[in-house]
Amino acid sequence: MVVSEGYLNEISLNVNEKRINELKKQGKTVVFLIIDGKVCGAIALADVIRKESKEAIKILKDTGIKCIMLTGDSREVAEWVARETGIDEFFAEVLPQEKSAKVKEIQRRGIITAMVGDGINDAPALAQADVGIAIGAGTDVAIETADIILVKNSPMDVPFLIKLARSTYKKMVQNLLWATGYNLFAIPLAGGLFYKWGILLSPAIGAILMSLSTVVVAINARFLKV
Repeated sequence: MVVSEGYLNEISLNVNEKRINELKKQGKTVVFLIIDGKVCGAIALADVIRKESKEAIKILKDTGIKCIMLTGDSREVAEWVARETGIDEFFAEVLPQEKSAKVKEIQRRGIITAMVGDGINDAPALAQADVGIAIGAGTDVAIETADIILVKNSPMDVPFLIKLARSTYKKMVQNLLWATGYNLFAIPLAGGLFYKWGILLSPAIGAILMSLSTVVVAINARFLKV
């Protein structure tokens, strides 16, 4: 059998090997080989941190977003990944059913939370978060639960998504302010409020000005850039 250290503790098998602790400090997950009830060896497994992950986290932090990692891996592995990628905070050894509770814990701090995940175990946390973001290559359950689905399996899509959302919101505010200000001036003008000063719009001119407002808003929206 190939088992975790937790399983060894359950069956009261202790392994005292200095090299195993050294491997853990390097951020590796150690599993153990059991033959005929005896521990015969250990295998060190390690995730390769993608370059895009470091870049994505850096961009998020530069825009004032705090990055927190939820993982079922050991504290040593989580600490190594957090150190390598620049993650601000992490929760290690989180069981699948505990991920949603951890998101609630973060929300109780008054933090607006976006959760990125791709597995079945991530679905409750995706639903609990203010915004759930599923990786397109993930499981169907995660995709169905999330608010946003990333088509590509790239961490860089997350900061791009946030930048797009902020730019879109900015355009919405601009168009709302323009439309409100325009109508506050144009409606009284079209209603004859300034008639005693000799200013009166014909229905044709009023129709043109109304169309112009729509055109300006549409043109401004076309200038949306990310």
